[in-house]
Amino acid sequence: MSRDYKARIRQAILADLPDHETLYNAPGQIGDGRLDGGRSLNGDRALKLAAVLVPVVDYDNEPKILLTRRADHLAQHSGQVAFPGGKVEAEDGGPVSAALREAQEEIGLAAEYVDVAGFLSTYETGSGFRILPVVGFVRPGFQLEIDHNEVAETFEVPLELMINEANYSRHEIEWEGRMEAYYAVEYQGYNIWGATAGMLRNLSRRMQT
Repeated sequence: MSRDYKARIRQAILADLPDHETLYNAPGQIGDGRLDGGRSLNGDRALKLAAVLVPVVDYDNEPKILLTRRADHLAQHSGQVAFPGGKVEAEDGGPVSAALREAQEEIGLAAEYVDVAGFLSTYETGSGFRILPVVGFVRPGFQLEIDHNEVAETFEVPLELMINEANYSRHEIEWEGRMEAYYAVEYQGYNIWGATAGMLRNLSRRMQT
């Protein structure tokens, strides 16, 4: 991948933090549920704001996205591939701080290695969250320290693979008595699907326009 990938990403994503209305009330532009543009899984219920870090590691030869696999013993989304992140708490002061805090707590990624580049569109999940993806360029040299209460392992996937929309396959699953659709990407035995794949596909589509 050419070294201009940072400029391409910056041009494709949102430079400014979305306003309060977008973060707390407006529907996510892309979300779990019906991919035909129909009503989201959440109906009219209030959603909790969460933030995730989309860490793009700035390797010279090939930039990669750092992902986690959630611990197998967790009650929700156990064993699934995810970004580091979680609910935005009152003491965070905003979603950027929340994403960086969660990355530090979950995998030991120090904020000093992360250059926040911007944001993707908010993403609604069937579990009742509106997620703001915070895209950050990560300088190599960091040391990870995984909290195994939350994360089983980390791995990296080439950015070039994830921004090629042809690599995403569409699947269906039964949810509360109806069939819903989601995207997935297979990589070296890891199944990247659901919200994580949806947010990365959003990045892919933005970079193609």
